[in-house]
Amino acid sequence: MNLSRGTRALLQWLLLGGLVGVVCGVASAVFLYLLEEATHFREGHPWLVYALPVAGLVLGAVYGRWGGPIRGGNNLVLDTVHASDAQVPVRMAPMVLVGTVLTHLFGGSAGREGTAVQMGGSLADLVARRLRVGPDTRRELLAAGIAGGFGSVFGTPVAGAVFGLEVVVVGRMGYEALLPALVASVVGDLVTRGLGIHHTPYPAPGALPLTWGVLAKWLVFAVAVAVVAVVFVELMHRLKKLLEHRVRWLPVRMALGGAAVVVLWKLAGTDDYLGLGVPGILRAFVDPALPVSAFAWKLVFTAVTLAAGLLGGEVTPLFFIGAALGNVLARLLGLPLDLGAAVGMAALFAAAANTPLALSIMAVELLGANVLPHVAIVATVAYLLTGHRGIYPSQRIARLKHGGPLLEKIVALRELAREDRAPPSGPEGRGRG
Repeated sequence: MNLSRGTRALLQWLLLGGLVGVVCGVASAVFLYLLEEATHFREGHPWLVYALPVAGLVLGAVYGRWGGPIRGGNNLVLDTVHASDAQVPVRMAPMVLVGTVLTHLFGGSAGREGTAVQMGGSLADLVARRLRVGPDTRRELLAAGIAGGFGSVFGTPVAGAVFGLEVVVVGRMGYEALLPALVASVVGDLVTRGLGIHHTPYPAPGALPLTWGVLAKWLVFAVAVAVVAVVFVELMHRLKKLLEHRVRWLPVRMALGGAAVVVLWKLAGTDDYLGLGVPGILRAFVDPALPVSAFAWKLVFTAVTLAAGLLGGEVTPLFFIGAALGNVLARLLGLPLDLGAAVGMAALFAAAANTPLALSIMAVELLGANVLPHVAIVATVAYLLTGHRGIYPSQRIARLKHGGPLLEKIVALRELAREDRAPPSGPEGRGRG
């Protein structure tokens, strides 16, 4: 009987997870193709950056008219995982795809993971509603959608599956969704690659034995990563709240954000901090003369872009910030330059998104096994030091990072004002992961 039930569950998730993976893979392939075309066109026509305020005004008007239900972005997807009466509208997928491509076409500093996760969540919820599955199955399909979007857009299927579980509740993973998340992420990656999409190859750092001296350097490194992660998270959230309070009308808010990016672009005197910034990431692995301020410039460009409401994600800009920071720290601490950039690239996003396990795996998939155990050490320590904050305020938390009993109920990070003023907790508290 158990074997029969297990077999039925396996077949169900191979089918449902595979279906979610296919739609996520196709969506990611279309998105990545358009994104590459938009980036190349902007690089050949740099005057387009001057039109970013106009693009922001137009995008703001469109989102103000038709995008109300989807403005929550990644946080809407995470909230929907926990609320059976909520849903991710189908319109999210096409609107966020077009909005992100236009943001990059005109030079906004944003990433692609947010778009992939939102498309994956929207399409997975569509599948769940069409098939009229139960609430538990729907919740697991949403996790699969997150995994399928993330894994296919970066070409990291195992990290995508783990991210789809780890990002939902800080410090806890819902293993009931592991199989559908893994199937969706693997299938999504295969479909995206099968449609001719090629992911950026990153340099593979050489091996570095872990010694007491190297460990001490990584601990210092982790503190610096945590500080920068906190600065990014706090700057982005506080700037967003300030703009929403002072500038109520979304089109004007997005136009002002675009104008601010243009000003930053002229002040920096370089195109390096526009768009995804992949060339800057690759440069951080090899250039000992990379400007010390590069990570700070990209941090400000990205915080302004996203806080104003322009479309895109945080991952690739955080990869840039982390790799550039790792380059600087490696020079200061006497670590290999490429390994410092690799560890910084993964650990900064791990700390900002509260996903140290997924990003440690992602580092191996992108950069090779030599990054272990270094990236796991730095990512875990930085994750702990950032406290109860992150780029996704809708992430839930069931137990405080520093330990102790379960909280009486799972709460969103946005509800935790400060670590020392957390909600009451008790040994009997329980919640869904």
